[in-house]
Parts: sequence; structure tokens; C-alpha cells
Amino acid sequence: MTAAAATDALYHNRKSVAPLGIIAMPGAEQLGEKINSYLVRWANENGFPDESYLIECECPRFASGDGKGLIKSTIRGLDLFIIIDVGNYSRTYKMFGRVNSMSPDDHYQDLKRIIQAASGKAHRLNIIMPLLYGGRQHRRNYRESLDCACALQELQAMGVDNIITFDAHDPRVNNAVPLMGIDNVIPSYQVLKTMLKTFPDLDMSPEKFMVISPDEGALGRNMYYATMLGVNLGMFYKRRDYSRVVDGKNPIVAHEYLGNPVEGKTVFVADDIIASGGSMLDLAENLKSRGAARTIAYATYGLFTHGLEQFDEAHKNGILDAVFGTNLTYRKPELLERPWFHEVDVSKYAAYFIAAINHDVSITTVINPHDKIEALLERQRNGKKHDDLDD
Repeated sequence: MTAAAATDALYHNRKSVAPLGIIAMPGAEQLGEKINSYLVRWANENGFPDESYLIECECPRFASGDGKGLIKSTIRGLDLFIIIDVGNYSRTYKMFGRVNSMSPDDHYQDLKRIIQAASGKAHRLNIIMPLLYGGRQHRRNYRESLDCACALQELQAMGVDNIITFDAHDPRVNNAVPLMGIDNVIPSYQVLKTMLKTFPDLDMSPEKFMVISPDEGALGRNMYYATMLGVNLGMFYKRRDYSRVVDGKNPIVAHEYLGNPVEGKTVFVADDIIASGGSMLDLAENLKSRGAARTIAYATYGLFTHGLEQFDEAHKNGILDAVFGTNLTYRKPELLERPWFHEVDVSKYAAYFIAAINHDVSITTVINPHDKIEALLERQRNGKKHDDLDD
């Protein structure tokens, strides 16, 4: 069954839990509008005319820095989905006349303000938080905080029913709230489809292609790609200096490679986050020195906290051929203009999830990533183009 046919069946054969409402928090408006456009189109195509599910909200600040949340229309009885991008540092506010960029903490506080503004009137409360707040601080070493676990418990106490996140740094953090619904979505199909559209000549045979995990923490997601593609898997492990802490973490001394030779192969490296990018560039240089023909990197969240210049240089010198990243968090305009960066659009996949949850059905009923990846690879083996593929 195609995704379109499954969506038709969903709207005709299953009644929604409650009328749908979507709040795109400040900084997540672009993603919210794209998701809304798909949901409106599907509803209209199936005889349920709606102009928009978006509900306007605002989080104004007083000059002292205090804030408040305001929902500008009724949400009573709605199956409410709140979309938030805690990584959007482009949003600013004034405090005592000074302009401050919003941090993840600021975004999270605004989310709680909007939940308070809802005042328990929504039929059900769902949070779409692609970049999980505090997700990088997922475990405790000695006297450290557990930010993500505490945030999840706080949201549960505030009445949140479901949280949808994408490619969590460590999905085991959902153990903090075992009775709350958490979906950790991995957009593997969207990544492979975009990669094959970008490189239509890509040979994914085991003789020409290999998947490399950048560290032990990313081994699971890279193992999935290697298994689906039927290619070999290698990995690096990070040798760290545990006697020092720099920028909140133990600095990496060296990347040690474990795996088959990469000489003459296209190498694909997948991770959840590119922060400064230093580790990814070190890996790319290591792989190039080992004779890799082409190195392609993917990160669900391309943050590039230390700028883009070092990636420009690596691409110019043939060390890194391409970087793929999703539209699930803020991307600076300069990044979107870079020839080495390729965006993976996940908005339609997120819309499928909202439609499925709103109708209380399994997402597999609407879209099966495994089947779609198999069909994608079959098209590639038969030399077909991928421009007409569904998301």
C-alpha cells in the first residue's frame, strides 16, 4: 500500500481522537507551516475541508526578562500538538535593553508557559520536540545534573500525554517516564532518498560502499543503515583525556578505527548532531588518509557551533564530499547556500506521525520505513530515478 492510499484509508476508516490543533512555538513556525500544509491537503482530499490547523501563540517578554505565554484562540477539546525547536538560537529578546539570543533553556521555559496557558482545556496534549531538550546530558557521571530526564518528568506532571522526538542522542532517556508515550523517530528513509537524489550514480554495493559509525554511541543507527544496505560496518572509538574537562566534556585525544579497509569506497558516516564539527572532520581526514574515494556525512541536527569555514576548507581539499542534515532545527542561511550541504526534508514524515496519533493508529499503518527503503534500493539497483518518490 502506498503512503497516499494508507492516508486515504486512515481518514475514511478511522475517526480522529478529537479535532486537531497545532501550535508552532516561536522559532518553529517554518516547520509548523510545512507540516500544517500536508495535513490540510490530506484532509481536503478526503472530504474534510479545513483551511488550517495552526493556532497562533505568543511568548512576550517584559523589559526585566520575565515572560508569559499567550494562546490567541480557543483550544478547548482539541487534540493539541505543540511543535518546538529548542535549538533555534536566531530568536532574540530584550532584557534591560540588551539583546539576548534564546537558549534551549529559554525555549523550554516558553513551552511550559504555553502548556500553562492551555489551562487543561485541550482534550490531549502532545509535544513535538525534534531536538530533545537536555538530550546531550543523558547520563550522570559523579555530581552532574540529569537535565533531560528531569524535563520529561516535569512535562509529564504538567499533563503532557505524548512526546515525539527525532533521533534522540540516547533513546534510553525515556526510562525516566515509562508511563508516558514517547516516540523516537529515525528518518532513515528520507536520508537515503535525499542522498540518492543528490548522487544518482552512487554505487551502494558492498564492494563500493561502506557505513562507518563515528563512535560507539552512534553504533545502533549506523548498524541499521549497514544492515538495510547489506554493506560492511566499521567504527571509530574516541580515545579521551579523562583528566581534563573542556567545554563540558573530556577532550578527544585520538580517533581509533576498527573495521575493514575503506580504500576505493564511498563511506557514509551518520550521527545525531554535528556541534563544532571537529570530530566529523577528524574522521573524514582519517578516512581520506586510508584511501576512501568519497566521504559523505549525515547528522540529523547540523548545528555548526564553531562556524562553517573549516567545513568549507575540508570540502575544497576533497576531504569531505557532502554533509546531509534535516530541517528539524534552525539552519543559518549561510549553511543552506553551501554547495556541500544538502537538506533532508522531514516535514511530511512528521505530518504522517501527527495524522496517525490523531487517529490513534500505528504509524506503520500509514508509512512503513522498512518497506519504503527496500523499494528505494530496488529502484536504485534497476537504475531508476528517484525524483518522483514519496516522502
